[in-house]
Amino acid sequence: MTKKPFCFNEPQLAESLAQWFQTPPGALLMDQEWRCLEALLEHLFGYHLVQVGCLGTQDTHLTASKIRSHLLVGESQGSAGMAGQNGRAKRDASHHPSLSWVHSRCNQLPIASDSIDVVLLPHTLDFSADPHQVIREVDRILIAEGRVLITTFNPWSLWGLWRLFKKRGGRVPWCGQFVSYRRVTDWLSLLGFEVEEYRPLMFRPPLNYPKLLNRLSALDRWGERFWPFFSGVCVIQAVKRVTPLTPRRVTWKLRARGIGGHVAEPTTRSSSGG
Repeated sequence: MTKKPFCFNEPQLAESLAQWFQTPPGALLMDQEWRCLEALLEHLFGYHLVQVGCLGTQDTHLTASKIRSHLLVGESQGSAGMAGQNGRAKRDASHHPSLSWVHSRCNQLPIASDSIDVVLLPHTLDFSADPHQVIREVDRILIAEGRVLITTFNPWSLWGLWRLFKKRGGRVPWCGQFVSYRRVTDWLSLLGFEVEEYRPLMFRPPLNYPKLLNRLSALDRWGERFWPFFSGVCVIQAVKRVTPLTPRRVTWKLRARGIGGHVAEPTTRSSSGG
């Protein structure tokens, strides 16, 4: 019996995610995540920002960044309102002129190596069949000292517990991978990244009742202070460290071996017959 892949009931994964992020818990979570991401992006500079994976109307958040050029990359545009085919970037006149969208697989990015300043992964690892390869692609396209911002569901939380009961239905977001903070940081460390920021978010359970969610708002304040590693979602900022290899000049000095204070001279061996 073969194991069913994750999200096997969601062929239109991006569209299903965009719809879920409009539900009460999804909308609350997206609001918290983008508030955090915008605060982090405010201090990052450069020429090119790439978001890998599209979850919804995130174009307005990206254009708030001080980085000049913004690119969305994904297998589906979700509700971003743009179109693209065969890896070619498309622009929509109704959107910010610096924002483009590219149709591509998240683990095979059509982007030149060492060319991007900041990469954003909004739950991209949670909904990728090969999240480790996505990280490797990010490492490839980032410049030295470039940053990656990652949001991921925490399996060791109320949301992770919810997932245990909902996963069999194959519905988003419970059919996702829920990649833990420790696993993400292990992958980053192997590639030479250094974690700069860790932000825990969303300690409220994923209930579909807005009034009850509002009443439980104190859980976010208490959780951030007393049990941060049990948050429903974590935001990670890491920097790509590249150690320059500076060759050292080696000076070879020939030394003559002395015997009894005199320089040894080669001896001549003679062979006598008989």
